[in-house]
Amino acid sequence: MTKFAFPHVTFADCVYNYWLPGNNRTQPGTYRVIVDAELPSARSVMLLDLCGAGGFLSLSPDIAQRTGLELDNEITTDKLFETLQRTGVELNGADHLFYLPSAEQNRIQNEHFPATIRQLTLDDTAAFETFFSAAPKDDLDEAFVELDHWLVFGCFIEDRLVSVASMYPWKGTSFADLGVITLPHFRGHGFGRQIVRAISAQALKQGFEPQYRCQQNNISSIRLAEASGFSLFANWDVIKLDED
Repeated sequence: MTKFAFPHVTFADCVYNYWLPGNNRTQPGTYRVIVDAELPSARSVMLLDLCGAGGFLSLSPDIAQRTGLELDNEITTDKLFETLQRTGVELNGADHLFYLPSAEQNRIQNEHFPATIRQLTLDDTAAFETFFSAAPKDDLDEAFVELDHWLVFGCFIEDRLVSVASMYPWKGTSFADLGVITLPHFRGHGFGRQIVRAISAQALKQGFEPQYRCQQNNISSIRLAEASGFSLFANWDVIKLDED
């Protein structure tokens, strides 16, 4: 596949292969329509806005019929949102999608991490429960961190667990979706950065691609992603489901 031009950054092939449908390119502010009968209901409308390029609007056939959009149509940003509003389609709110550039992956796998950071197991349940009870509720809601996830790392300071990152395989892909929480009193010391890099190194060694997602208004999480060596690939949004 011909890679889209991301300024000074090259990502792993699996990132391009999963997110980019073919070699069709669009200009900034323009989206190419993809009609996909295999989209699940939770992603019957999916909007991908690439950094430094245009984007893609993926629709299930029934939504495409409702909007009057067809495969390979190109639509401007204004027209897109006007069409979605007219047809009663509401989006959930975009996430930033971060991945490690290829050059950074090489560095991170050869990095040495302090002894205070290690992989957690069920033997760490008591320490994790103490950590969990001390973490702010907003952080727990925004960052999906669990001890029983596929891969979990923790940072200990004087035998206290102060930062935790966990990963799980994302939607049947080779992506390892990452969540991280550092207790407020221990922020600003680089623990979050170290633990994100440590868990990412282990995921890469096991053949998984670290994926860092956060909401566009989560400035502290964006800064942590960038400080940990990740680069922004795209903004990603899906249809908002009726909670009823």
